[in-house]
Amino acid sequence: MTWLQAIVLGIVQGLTEFLPISSSGHLRIVSELFWETDAGASFTAVTQLGTEAAVLVYFARDIGRIVMAWLRGLRNPAARGHDYKMGWYVIIGTIPVGVLGFLFKDQVRTAARNLWLVAAMLIVFALVIAAAEHYGRKTRPIEKLTLKDGVLMGTAQSLALIPGVSRSGGTISAGLFLGLTREAAARYSFLLAIPAVTAAGLFSLPDAFAPAGEGLDASGAQLIVATAIAFAIGYATIAWLLRFVVSHSMYWFVGYRIILGIVLLVLLGTGVVSATG
Repeated sequence: MTWLQAIVLGIVQGLTEFLPISSSGHLRIVSELFWETDAGASFTAVTQLGTEAAVLVYFARDIGRIVMAWLRGLRNPAARGHDYKMGWYVIIGTIPVGVLGFLFKDQVRTAARNLWLVAAMLIVFALVIAAAEHYGRKTRPIEKLTLKDGVLMGTAQSLALIPGVSRSGGTISAGLFLGLTREAAARYSFLLAIPAVTAAGLFSLPDAFAPAGEGLDASGAQLIVATAIAFAIGYATIAWLLRFVVSHSMYWFVGYRIILGIVLLVLLGTGVVSATG
């Protein structure tokens, strides 16, 4: 990996991780379009540590309150309020992606990164997001979140193992279908991603340094810089998105995804880019 690649991919990761447009899909597209290669699933997972660090910093007060409430609730049943339940919702909601990610880790790193699949998922899941925006009541605040919501949104998060789907797109869409407001769905989406993405990034660290044919070979310094860039830009993206969804629909992202998917299909069909790197 060159320094230019590390910097550009860090920027792309920070810009796209929290938007419902698929960061893994964008990293795959940018790598193939400009360098005719694949940065690799391991590099993607490690740089996601930067964006998850941004979540930890941005929601530090909320996370601290939830963790303390969860610990108190374990000892004292009378203290089991909303924050205690939220702690369990995040833990339980993480199980589906953890199980499926472990079972299909090899496919996620190989077959799932085919650009034909990425293009198809960009378009197909754009329609899912559009349906969620259209049919979702968007009336329930995050305080009304239930265990059922957590499980269903956690299951939707596991779809993001396929590049092109989008972690936030999957969880936010599920939340909208369940009647949550856009802001509530987005907030829970960010919290839900913390355990899964952090675990995936730490698990992928050895592979990122020695991709063994499934990605670019990044140095330790390049991984650190790319992750730091992803953190800084990711933090700004969180703040922007939470303000944006209060007064804007998800249709903006739907249109972008469809256009990008069609452009990618054309590039693949004309041989400008290769599907497998």
